[in-house]
Amino acid sequence: MDYDEKDMKELIERIRLYVVRSVKKERYEHSLRTAEFSARMGRIYQVDDTRCYLAGIAHDMCKTMSEKDLLKTAARDGRSISTEEAEQPDLLHGRAAAVLLQELFNVSDAEVLQAVACHTLGGVHLCALAKILYAADKIEPGRPHVTSEYHERLLKMSLDDLVATIVQESVDYLHKKGKTEARITKEFLSELRGE
Repeated sequence: MDYDEKDMKELIERIRLYVVRSVKKERYEHSLRTAEFSARMGRIYQVDDTRCYLAGIAHDMCKTMSEKDLLKTAARDGRSISTEEAEQPDLLHGRAAAVLLQELFNVSDAEVLQAVACHTLGGVHLCALAKILYAADKIEPGRPHVTSEYHERLLKMSLDDLVATIVQESVDYLHKKGKTEARITKEFLSELRGE
């Protein structure tokens, strides 16, 4: 994706307008906060903050798609649908959003597409931008459990340690509710910990 600053601003605005029309007000506001927090993390971890913002604003653009459309759209990325995704098609909203970024907005930046596609469950061999979006989605300032002290503590960590902390918190939360994490999330956490 080789955009000059003006083209990038126009692309982000086109995507933002699509998101406004596609999701509920609360989801749009979450997407804005995620985009802003992704950009902030990008500046801290030396990843292009504009690309982080783009991934953040786009990450939930398919959140209100029907299960049938999620399955159909996500399948166009050429990857197989996991058992977890087939049983809970909402888990595919990131993959579907990555497909639409390519098809509707001609986004070809592999790191942006990976970030959007993998923001729900994580993945192995993720780029720094994808790790940033995964984290920002879970800890953007509008989340009820997030405080400025929590952010301050996390943002002093290395990116992998920060993301591993967030993944572990998510896993603990699922276990408390009697659920288990997806296989790919387990692999993501192991890789982050260097296991």
